[in-house]
Amino acid sequence: MRESICLNREWSFLGPTGAVETVDVPHTWNNVDGQDGGNDYWRGTCTYQKRFPLPPFDPNTQAVYLEFQGVNATADVKLNGQSVIHHDGGYSTFRAEVTSLLREENHLEVKVDNSVNDRVYPQKADFTFYGGIYRDVKLLIVHKTHFDLDHFGGPGLRITPKVDGTGAKVRVESWTNTEKPQVAVTLTDAQGNVVAEGEGTDVTLMIRDVHLWDGLDDPYLYTATLRLLEDGKVVDEISSPFGVRTFRMDPKEGFFLNGRRYPLHGVSRHQDRKGLGNALTREHHDEDMALIREIGANTIRLAHYQHDQYFYDLCDKYGMIVWAEIPYISEHLPNGRENTISQMKELITQNYNHPSIVTWGLSNEITISTRKKADMLDNHRVLNDLCHQMDDTRPTTLACYAVCGPFNRSAHISDLVSWNLYLGWYIPGLFLNDLWISFFHLVFPKRCLGYSEYGAEGMPNLHSSKPRREDHTEEYQAHYHEYMLKCFQRHPYLWATHVWNMFDFAADARDQGGEPGMNHKGLVTFDRKIKKDSFYLYKAHWSKEPFVHICSRRYVDRPESSTTVKIYSNQPKVALYANGALVGESGGKDHIFTFQLPLSGEVRLEAVAGDCRDSCSIRRVTTPNPAYQLRKGMNKSQNWV
Repeated sequence: MRESICLNREWSFLGPTGAVETVDVPHTWNNVDGQDGGNDYWRGTCTYQKRFPLPPFDPNTQAVYLEFQGVNATADVKLNGQSVIHHDGGYSTFRAEVTSLLREENHLEVKVDNSVNDRVYPQKADFTFYGGIYRDVKLLIVHKTHFDLDHFGGPGLRITPKVDGTGAKVRVESWTNTEKPQVAVTLTDAQGNVVAEGEGTDVTLMIRDVHLWDGLDDPYLYTATLRLLEDGKVVDEISSPFGVRTFRMDPKEGFFLNGRRYPLHGVSRHQDRKGLGNALTREHHDEDMALIREIGANTIRLAHYQHDQYFYDLCDKYGMIVWAEIPYISEHLPNGRENTISQMKELITQNYNHPSIVTWGLSNEITISTRKKADMLDNHRVLNDLCHQMDDTRPTTLACYAVCGPFNRSAHISDLVSWNLYLGWYIPGLFLNDLWISFFHLVFPKRCLGYSEYGAEGMPNLHSSKPRREDHTEEYQAHYHEYMLKCFQRHPYLWATHVWNMFDFAADARDQGGEPGMNHKGLVTFDRKIKKDSFYLYKAHWSKEPFVHICSRRYVDRPESSTTVKIYSNQPKVALYANGALVGESGGKDHIFTFQLPLSGEVRLEAVAGDCRDSCSIRRVTTPNPAYQLRKGMNKSQNWV
């Protein structure tokens, strides 16, 4: 019915160096200089050009659209010398009809601009704004009479399920480019069986004995298929998965899914990767989801922008609860209001049907550097009202910065609120987390509160037997997260908690502490190759998959004559062996098992928990290993890490 032609291959790219090269998209020109520090990655306008033959279609009965799924940040598209579309916003899908411009041989030109300006978000944030056509480009061939393709990059249909007793009423709305459309609607279950049928562009159908979408336990999906008829013949067809569920956030008891308490504990995700930037394939998205599922998370904050549609599909498929947001971040731009509105319209229009999404995020840390406070607050009110107008089924939220106090007016505009707090990392005193949460809950007992970011930097090549705040060691990162897990257990009314971050990510402006250009708060390294100790701590708390993990395994050379061996596991007991001899067996506490071990020469460690085993080697040395030395600009009070 519809046909899609991929245009990803063989683009001519004129980039920052002035040289022309052939590239495939997804592509970015900042995959190296946007990850090496110095806050000097190239931002400006680059040109992509591509030639392609006339696609096979009937100009009398069919139309052709160009579709871009992600171009950062501003795109100006020309086809055969004619302007096609201008788009501001680097993270959403946009399209343009090009039927009348097509020739036997076609020349497509896309000027992409990620330069500094005062009107397109984001402009200031702790991550790299990679320039490029970094998601797929397609030609879509459709019948001239078709479901809508021109409204904010949306799918042309909107599905709103509502539980009704043991069944569900499912409202299916659709939009077309014809005045009197005839639309047939079919709902099918996961096995393809028809469960309801109807006709119309706005029809409500009943599913009896509905099977609920139930998070990680049972992310059951139905499918709505819509057929557009003309003179009794189907001329266009679209479909979308959907899930039926209820949810609510309670200020005293946290999150509820389908009527039961369902505490939300999970991670935030940035989409970039080492050497690739944002130019990811589906295999990369699959790997990210597999790692998030392995840890046992049940919620993901997709920060700080709209992510690839494929990843939202994965969240639906695997039962993740999602916070989706726009990149209205760090600095309010008086000239950027229209861009916040258009990006929010695209976010909601393109993602409305995803059952995984439960809240729309208005902004992130917007009070860091905001001068015109009145305008900023008004911008938030406009966005909040817009979200409610476009979607009355989901609440709004936002993420406040640490220095944004609990009484700040911006923290009370959205329906929910969360805070980005790094107490115990940037600010000394892990106990302050408990005090802050308790104080907010005391003062605002009817306000749903969450933790949208918390974390500590941890580098797999930095270690210490006596870890300290801001030393960037893997050991302090684990110590920090051990405390935070206990902290959240003491405050079960939080509506959600999201670790910052699941993966290390690039922030080219970073130069102090750790590796230049990188934020190392991830539980997994930037290249996804190393799962840090903190990864296994969360896995021990959240995952049902049996495992045992010896911590500080990369801390091989140790100066002490007696060392502590720490083990994470979700099993009830762990036994430790050193060079084959039993050191001891422990019942542990909070999934943490510790053993004291005399250290002399090289020791082969093996941890055993039921059928699970893990092993590594450590040794005592008297000369520090350079790999463990503190880097310049870090905590100089420690000589050995």
